[in-house]
Amino acid sequence: MSLVRKFATVGGATLGSRVLGFARETLMAAALGTGPMADAFYAAFRFPNLFRRLFAEGAFNAAFVPLFAKEIEANGIEGAKRFSEEVLGVLFTVLLLITIVMELAMPLIVSTIIAPGFVDDPQKFDITVKLAIVMFPYLMCMSLTAMLSGMLNSLHHYFAAAIAPVFLNVTLIAALAYGLWSGADPLATAWYLSWGVLVAGLLQMAVLYAGVRYAGMRFRLRRPRYTENVKRLLWLALPAAVTGGITQINQIIGQMIASTKDGAIAVLQYADRVYQLPLGVVGIAVGVVLLPELSRALRSGARKEADNLQNRSLEFVLFLTLPAAGALWVISDEIVRVLYERGAFSAATTATVGSVLAIYGLGLPAFVMTKALNPGFFAREDTRTPMRITGLTVLVNCALAVSLFPFFGERGIATAEATAGWVNAVILFFVLVRRGHWHWETALFSRVVRLVIATIIMAAALNYAADFLADWLTPGTALLHQLAALVLLIGLSMVLYFTLAFAIGGADFGMIRRNLKRKPGPDTEPAVMPPPGI
Repeated sequence: MSLVRKFATVGGATLGSRVLGFARETLMAAALGTGPMADAFYAAFRFPNLFRRLFAEGAFNAAFVPLFAKEIEANGIEGAKRFSEEVLGVLFTVLLLITIVMELAMPLIVSTIIAPGFVDDPQKFDITVKLAIVMFPYLMCMSLTAMLSGMLNSLHHYFAAAIAPVFLNVTLIAALAYGLWSGADPLATAWYLSWGVLVAGLLQMAVLYAGVRYAGMRFRLRRPRYTENVKRLLWLALPAAVTGGITQINQIIGQMIASTKDGAIAVLQYADRVYQLPLGVVGIAVGVVLLPELSRALRSGARKEADNLQNRSLEFVLFLTLPAAGALWVISDEIVRVLYERGAFSAATTATVGSVLAIYGLGLPAFVMTKALNPGFFAREDTRTPMRITGLTVLVNCALAVSLFPFFGERGIATAEATAGWVNAVILFFVLVRRGHWHWETALFSRVVRLVIATIIMAAALNYAADFLADWLTPGTALLHQLAALVLLIGLSMVLYFTLAFAIGGADFGMIRRNLKRKPGPDTEPAVMPPPGI
């Protein structure tokens, strides 16, 4: 299967999950708005979700996948199975101990890390602690799921791992629908959601386990043993946990600061959900596919293929995320109004969330570029360099968030996160180039400049079109009219952008056709676009 087809497989499954995520957030906005129960639930859920991104997705995608791929290359499926059983024994034991300790210490964790601003509101604080206790075992489920996902990706079975998050959204949608149907108060709805998170974690783990067995890997839980393989995994995973969760680390810092203002956490969450759509569909798809493919190319000595994988991946993410960033900047209010403004979600809240979303949009290309750049280190079993860079960007985020929040509120936090994202992406790229791990193509730079030009023209046209359709996008207009206008705006902007991108040489049909047909192999030559203008 070609690189682009693999991106499409993972991206398509992720798109389905993110669309359901929008449906979930729409119901959440109607049921909870930005009230105290919304703040409590999002704060409680952010903690296990942060650990999931740090120690599950980030660490395992960075450390487990290259080592698992190496075992397959060196010792075949039996060697990979033995390695998986060694890791599973240690992982299960460590997760069980972490879960027990965290559950017992949850009041302290909420008061010092999750939401220190809630301490002055005893009822809100108590509810947050109880919801977090219910949801924290989700971390254990998702960490085991991440291991299974890494195995499937290394075996080139991408779809099952990408579709698994759908179960979280389906379960939470069912919980919200039941709450709205039964007329449950916000507190009862928050409880439904918390138990739904735990059920979803169990479902996702079961689906991935079935997928691994279908792929021909049958393994069992063994007594934990600190083998050389496990030692190497931990050596790589600990710094990778920090690196892979940079966005989540910055978000938890923002949440700690935002907890001092009522409704601020919910505002950041609603904006985050919207920009996570392009980030998930493009960034996660590229990150999931690129790491095992790049690891395989480097293991087999196919340097030209490795260079091509990195350049084409960066080109792909910018081709799709630059227009998304432009659209989020121009029509953020319209997007938020159509998705959320009903029930407990007011017009004033739309303006606040819209302004935060516009700023996140400016950081979107950087967030997605990071997903394409980190595998350049991880595939070479270097997780410490990105960790050091991450430490710097966290300091940048902290300094800006603390400085800007008193003056700009939630927008200050969004500005800090977007700025930190760009600092992270730029430094990662220049370190790769300087070390000779990324062979820079002059033609690629020229194409990126042309894509930026196409995006600017599209954004200007989109701004004019939004003014023209303003009567259809006002708060008092029927939802179907607003939705039709929004779809029309997005459709027209996509047509204009892609037409301009291909017309001025920012993209090339020949490269796309070659990558769709191309099957990577040890001797694969890079499918390079012709220089612009040829």
